[in-house]
Amino acid sequence: MNGIDKASLINGRKDLQLADALTRVSPEAQKKTRAKAEEFEAMFLNSMFSQMTTGIKGEGPFGDTPGTGIWRSMLTDEYSKSFAKSGGIGISNDVFRTLILQQANSAG
Repeated sequence: MNGIDKASLINGRKDLQLADALTRVSPEAQKKTRAKAEEFEAMFLNSMFSQMTTGIKGEGPFGDTPGTGIWRSMLTDEYSKSFAKSGGIGISNDVFRTLILQQANSAG
């Protein structure tokens, strides 16, 4: 099953509204929309990961030294991008669906 077929499934069932919308949106636009949806999820995850590590004190990579703050922000950024690219927590699928439906409706 390719990425487009998976995109038109909700809880393992065919999403007929999305399947129809995908026929009215170009593959290039679908690719761009998927990338933007993953980018949005990565930003959300980055915010979540940053909040999770804010209160950590002590020594080591998550310690409370001047250098670890910068290192931690870069690490959480990479973690969030990696999580989103691997499927994330499902936010990007909903964002993708919403954006594709809007694009299809505006296309006529």
